[in-house]
Amino acid sequence: MEKITSFLKNKYKVALTAFFIWVMFFDSNNMISQFRLVFNLDDLKKQKAFYLDEIKKDSTALYVLRHDTASLEKFARENYLMKRDNEDIFLIVEDKK
Repeated sequence: MEKITSFLKNKYKVALTAFFIWVMFFDSNNMISQFRLVFNLDDLKKQKAFYLDEIKKDSTALYVLRHDTASLEKFARENYLMKRDNEDIFLIVEDKK
């Protein structure tokens, strides 16, 4: 009991303790929100790495499509079902069961 009263008599210790509690729990930048932000930052870094890798793949594919007419023709045939005048296209669709 004597330690508590001596602690409460010192206004600097009380103010410092109140400030510490306020910053830890009640402030807008409290510890809980800081931990959430750290985990969110890790997720965002993973997303950034994924999208940079996807951009690199797409840039390579775009370069190949722009500079190689055979790959451009293959891409058009596969994705847009384009054909030559003397050809017929048959689509085989499998049932999903």
